[in-house]
Amino acid sequence: MGKPEKKGKKQLLVELILWSVAKFVLGAPCALIFLILRWRRRHQSYYDNVEDFLQNNSNLMPIKYSYSEIKKMTNSFKHKLGEGGYGYVYKGKLRSNRDVAVKLLGKSKSNAQDFISEVATIGRIHHVNVVQLIGFCAERNKQALVYEFMSNGSLDKYIFSEKQGNTPINYEKIFNISLGIARGIEYLHRGCDMQILHFDIKPHNILLDENFNPKVSDFGLAKLYPLDNSIVSLTNARGTFGYMAPEFLYKNFGGISHKSDVYSFGMLLMEMAGRRKNSNVIEHSWQTYFAKWVYDQFEESIEESNITGEERGITKKMIIIASHCIQMYPNDRPSMKNVIEMLEGEIELQEALPP
Repeated sequence: MGKPEKKGKKQLLVELILWSVAKFVLGAPCALIFLILRWRRRHQSYYDNVEDFLQNNSNLMPIKYSYSEIKKMTNSFKHKLGEGGYGYVYKGKLRSNRDVAVKLLGKSKSNAQDFISEVATIGRIHHVNVVQLIGFCAERNKQALVYEFMSNGSLDKYIFSEKQGNTPINYEKIFNISLGIARGIEYLHRGCDMQILHFDIKPHNILLDENFNPKVSDFGLAKLYPLDNSIVSLTNARGTFGYMAPEFLYKNFGGISHKSDVYSFGMLLMEMAGRRKNSNVIEHSWQTYFAKWVYDQFEESIEESNITGEERGITKKMIIIASHCIQMYPNDRPSMKNVIEMLEGEIELQEALPP
């Protein structure tokens, strides 16, 4: 991002020069008016960016709503479902009586890229394991995204023991959920006309419908690339620590690619298998023999837990697959297509862990 920063400094210098000239020629009052106009023009360009994008992408399926329609469908934002760094999520209802989740974005940052990224990315996706974007609102500084409503909320409510006030789900269901997540990520990587890298796979971003079918959600950090791009260019780390692949922080591990999402999925799979947050795992996440250390830790906890032999087999299978996904070097990790094949196939529990 060196070029945009340089451009910004140059633009600032030009504005300072123009300010000085205006102040000298026209006097302080006129110079103040000049600054106000510059400020308005800069913020106007932000909204123009969004409008230009929407006009140039009129083939997008989502419906464009007005802000008054957003207020009406949420009953003036009465029922809050959750919140994050982006803003708040409210429950709403369409005129068809269909429940929806409305993601109301907070005050916009310096550009419209986060909003554009989410609309552009998910607006073209239709897959059973990816949350559906129904509509959006882009009315000056009011921005909202309207998603299908997922009645069972996010996955973290069911796999972390401290949050299990919900109805417990068995290991077979946990396994089926992991397979659905893998299919959703594989679709993002290879099922569209563009490669979509999510960069923030974690339990909070996996939503569950009334039948506990999982759907990948939250595309605020996602990026689109041509399918033939094996390595992508990013100037800053993306994601959540603990699920973030090593190559985001250490360039000597390798380039950033779809294998970065594979790593995040592996960390998620490990948590699903152990039904607990990997707080200890995160502390050891850069160890050379991390995969074996994780396996030993979880094998010990599984042996001590009160689960059936079949459940123990499912759990060990998930851990073995996860250990392949969280290899330090991207080239050593499988693709999501290979991950699905491993999940659907038979794995010998005696199979050696990755070196």
